[in-house]
Amino acid sequence: MTREVLESVGGLLARSGFAHVTWGHGVMWLVAAGLLYLAIVRKFEPLLLVPIAFGVVVANLPLAGLMEPGAGLLWRFYHYGIQWEVIPPLIFLGLGALTDFGPLLGQPRLIFLGAGAQVGVYITFFGAYLMGFDLPEAGTIGIIGGADGPTTIYLASRMAPHMLGTVAVAAYSYMAMVPLIQPPVMRLLTTDAERRIRMKRTRKVHPAEKVVFPVLGCLVVILLIPASAPLMAMFMLGNLFRESRVVERLTNTCQNELLNVVTIFLGISVGATMNAETFLQPRAIFVFLLGLAAFVVSTASGICIAKLMNLLTRDKINPLLGAAGVSAVPMAARVVHKVGAEADRQNYLLMYAMGPNIAGVLGTLIAAGVFLTLLG
Repeated sequence: MTREVLESVGGLLARSGFAHVTWGHGVMWLVAAGLLYLAIVRKFEPLLLVPIAFGVVVANLPLAGLMEPGAGLLWRFYHYGIQWEVIPPLIFLGLGALTDFGPLLGQPRLIFLGAGAQVGVYITFFGAYLMGFDLPEAGTIGIIGGADGPTTIYLASRMAPHMLGTVAVAAYSYMAMVPLIQPPVMRLLTTDAERRIRMKRTRKVHPAEKVVFPVLGCLVVILLIPASAPLMAMFMLGNLFRESRVVERLTNTCQNELLNVVTIFLGISVGATMNAETFLQPRAIFVFLLGLAAFVVSTASGICIAKLMNLLTRDKINPLLGAAGVSAVPMAARVVHKVGAEADRQNYLLMYAMGPNIAGVLGTLIAAGVFLTLLG
């Protein structure tokens, strides 16, 4: 009787997932543990990294079938939400409802800092292509430098679906680690005197300007780069809800319930694409390194553009604001304020940094549209 019980238990274990666990699955569980550490202990982007990490865990459970095409639960989230290009535009609808263009409209010249920070995107694109990646793959890798997770996901799903999990986790990881990555670059490229520069007070933006801007911006950008339409249209619609001040219920829904729901499905779907068979490859690890290089170059280029503008104008710009030109809203702006306050506690840079930070979002959207137009 005992022998029969043991044989039954042995047969059950042989047919369970335990018998199919590989070292690769273990490595991916460790990756998920690292993401959870960043999210829970270090408080880096927890709303995104927690569902992504959990998606990594369950995607690497043998025989669970959660990502089985046509049948798996998480595959359905991924297929209908990301492959059908629904979730990223909805994310931008919520982001638009949260965005205040006032700092950018108050000092329009700050848009050049957002544009300058996109240099890292294009440099990394050419670098990745020269290193052997094809053009769509190189464009997908380059966009990581913008530190814009939804745009990265949208572009990857259109141009290089096989790289989606890798580039998405890279983009969100670097967004989360903005407080660790950017300050050393900022201190290296600026002097103490430059970090002490105080910005002049911006003009007061009329409410009518804030209503007109999303409509006008949508028209101009989409006519110029039609491929940017899905993300740009939703981003500007959300902002119009906010600034019109007549659809408070819609604005609150976009900012809260809708954004929270799609963030859950986005995170777990992205994490579920990171199975051991595709992620633990030399090329995937190389993509992470290229993404880091793109982010560092974007930070540096924004600072250098600010320093160049100071050579050409009397009204000096604190060069730290150039680092906020990446799309990591509002983390990059907060880091700029923190580093500036280290040099001068009375120097309040946060609201000024939001200008190039928002411009960086628009710049990354435009860069993605250019890649889709030319390479997609």
